[in-house]
Amino acid sequence: MRYLFVFIFSLFVGQFSLAQGLPEEYLKAKNTLLAKDYWSAINAFKPLTDAGKYGNLSNYAAFHLAEAALGANQPAQAISALQPIYGKNWNKSDDAKYLLAVAYFQNNQKTEALRVVKSIKIDAVLTQAYNATFEFLKDATASYLVANLEEFKANDGYTAALAGVLQKQSIMSPSEVAALKQIKVTAPGKNMAKDEVLDLVVILPFTGSASSSVSDINPADFMFELYQGIEFGVDQLKAQGQKINLRTFDSKRNLEHLTSLLNDPAVKAADVIIGPIYPEESDLVSAFAEKQGIPFVHPLSNLGERFEETEYSYLFRPSVNSLSAGVISGLKSQNWGTRVAIGYSGSSRDEKLGLLLQEDLQRAGFQVAKIQKIDPRNASTFLQDLGVSRGKTASVDQIILLADDPAIGQAVFSLMESITTSVPVLVMDSWLGFNFANYEMLDVPNFYFIANNTPKFDTEAMKQFRDKYYEQFLAYPMMNTVLGVELVNWLGANSTATFDYDLRRSLDRQPFQPGQLTWGFNFQNSNNNSYTPVFKFEAGELIPLQ
Repeated sequence: MRYLFVFIFSLFVGQFSLAQGLPEEYLKAKNTLLAKDYWSAINAFKPLTDAGKYGNLSNYAAFHLAEAALGANQPAQAISALQPIYGKNWNKSDDAKYLLAVAYFQNNQKTEALRVVKSIKIDAVLTQAYNATFEFLKDATASYLVANLEEFKANDGYTAALAGVLQKQSIMSPSEVAALKQIKVTAPGKNMAKDEVLDLVVILPFTGSASSSVSDINPADFMFELYQGIEFGVDQLKAQGQKINLRTFDSKRNLEHLTSLLNDPAVKAADVIIGPIYPEESDLVSAFAEKQGIPFVHPLSNLGERFEETEYSYLFRPSVNSLSAGVISGLKSQNWGTRVAIGYSGSSRDEKLGLLLQEDLQRAGFQVAKIQKIDPRNASTFLQDLGVSRGKTASVDQIILLADDPAIGQAVFSLMESITTSVPVLVMDSWLGFNFANYEMLDVPNFYFIANNTPKFDTEAMKQFRDKYYEQFLAYPMMNTVLGVELVNWLGANSTATFDYDLRRSLDRQPFQPGQLTWGFNFQNSNNNSYTPVFKFEAGELIPLQ
């Protein structure tokens, strides 16, 4: 950076060479500085900084003294020389401020330097100051840069340094994510003008870290079902004429391996990243996506609280907050009463949703009479203790069972088949797929289903999909396969060249979007699907309560 000082100095030399009557000692001091004899120059300029004796010339002497001091690696002396002229109005005052800022930076007084930069008015000098800011702060700590962002966010060099520092971190804290969102830095290497091809990257843990080949993949595994749906959906869009490219990577459930994958040029050039699914992997990819400005979509999870403050990370399914809101809306629409019982399985989603519902229901005016963790052994006992048994009247007005476990479902359904009860029982929509459950055969249709990207089973689009899928694979698609296809359909409809593949812009345009294979989506101002009705069976069809 020293060549900048010499360049500025040369401008002054040119100016004063035309002047008459300059003191001989000033001319000698300038020559000494040009010869890079910095210590001699410091001593030569010091007497010339006396404003009472030398007037306006003392400002230039102070400037060149500071320049010599910086050349001698004496930033404290440079600061002492420039501070007396900091507030003066003269024709090179902004250049002096720039030099003072550099001196503060070199003296490790970052905040003082940044405040001096804020006072610079001339654009050309301000650009130099921004460049210097970046050079001096590119290795600063993220904690310092984030803490002072509000005061210095107008400094382009500061925000560029912050972006660079965050790029080096594998995982960002919530405050760092918020900072990156605030500065909205364009990710390095991302072209502003995109082509018309939707580049999808899928990262899923197909194999474990010890596996050496994709031959280890079990075709019956839910991961394979999901990917088969994604691949099928991509092929369908291509057949419809949409330009789409799919690249697939195996995360191996190994964070070191996943970190190396994120350096792959195909990943950095993606328009959308789908997966991975496990928390430690998805947190890593989410942080990467926030830095690069690439939408990341978690295909299966409902646990989205860690993504609530992000800009580019999405849940394809509803979050537990959206599920809770949908349940309460459904209950209010029916006026069954205020007494509620909640049973939840040991899964993370069900436990979090159960406890959240307890709080939200109470705030909404309901009385949570009982809440309990359930499993296949105690599920029927839980219901019987509520009076759901032969010859008794239930002690609550509605029951909510949060579980996807077929063993829990079978225990509950066996009890319901053996008695007659009208108490409404709300269950997850996964219960629609239990092959032992025939809800239409019950004496009273008291089962209701909480939407979680629920398939629209009896539609022509679903029939055509099932037929094409069977024709290709000689098997009918599983639930995760349907989700994979619909995920691609949703991305194909919202990640378009019309909006320069800006997923957020497309999603915010309308509050509800009908699905092709599911009941639909609402991602307006949301990073998860907030369309979560409760369904009932009516004449063999699912009908939303709301």
